[in-house]
Amino acid sequence: MKDVSLTIDGREVTVPDGSTVLEAARSVGIYIPTLCADDDLAPYGACRMCIVEIEGAKGLPTACTTVATPGMVVRTDTDQVNRVRRMICEMLISDHPADCLSCSSNQACELQKVAAYLGITRKRLEKLERAPVLDDSNPFFVRDLSKCILCARCVRVCHEVRGVGAIEITGRGFKSRVGTFGDLPLSESVCESCGECVAHCPVGALTPKYETLPPTRDVKTVCPYCGCGCGLVLGVRGNRIVRISGDRDHVVNHGSLCVKGRFGLDFVGAEDRLTKPLIKREGKFEEASWEEALDLVVTRLGEIKAQDGPDAIAGLSSAKCTNEENYVFQKFMRAAVGTNNIDHCARL
Repeated sequence: MKDVSLTIDGREVTVPDGSTVLEAARSVGIYIPTLCADDDLAPYGACRMCIVEIEGAKGLPTACTTVATPGMVVRTDTDQVNRVRRMICEMLISDHPADCLSCSSNQACELQKVAAYLGITRKRLEKLERAPVLDDSNPFFVRDLSKCILCARCVRVCHEVRGVGAIEITGRGFKSRVGTFGDLPLSESVCESCGECVAHCPVGALTPKYETLPPTRDVKTVCPYCGCGCGLVLGVRGNRIVRISGDRDHVVNHGSLCVKGRFGLDFVGAEDRLTKPLIKREGKFEEASWEEALDLVVTRLGEIKAQDGPDAIAGLSSAKCTNEENYVFQKFMRAAVGTNNIDHCARL
């Protein structure tokens, strides 16, 4: 693939043919504000925040949808460009709640970041009021349309990445909003609760119910559910998981997660989670050491095999294990116990 050279803010930039102006700018660390652009989605150009000046071009094209061409001269930070950006941003803010300190996306809000970049410190336009729509029917996240900026990233990821199409932009003009078929609550739609819309929302319109405090450190790990082995990034605070996101660098999932991986790890910090083996003595479960528990298993399996034969024993493997662990387990059942009574929970 051949390369293309262009000039951005006086710097010569070389990128692969087919790259957009936005990608070219980012490749050399030049910041262009965006709200609807997303690396996982096709260029959209709806928010108009990434407008730039291009010599010889009419108007102010969007950097995310404009393909870089040889010899192109681009200016990203001119008075005209920033004046239009500020107007766009101020119109968004005029219809946006001002409770940043109490918003779960505070310090992680892309609208907040863009407003700071453009030097917007107060509301200048008269506030526009929309009818509040709060949908907390989903068990894992809340949808607050009063904070929605109609960037359509949630809609696009539901269509382009997940292929579900549970939501769409409905209405026109000032009455436009993100809704489900028949304007039903999310819990009554075809939504699979994967949370991809939450992960791609640039503001606080979609927020997980379990997140209350920001994490102090990130821990990369592997999802404990199925055998796919998706990569997770756990936001940890103290000894609690307070945030879960997909690992974009992981070869299996590239950042995407299903409902179990994104919202199903609350058992880790559950108060009634078992942390030690239990052995029933005189009708009651009592804590025991691993040595005691394993000795009991060996003894009972030996007694059953001696009394009723190996086919009186069966083994059920787990999809949470790796292929190698499942292989070892079936080998144990066939070679050590002597039975072919082995099955897997994913087949039931």
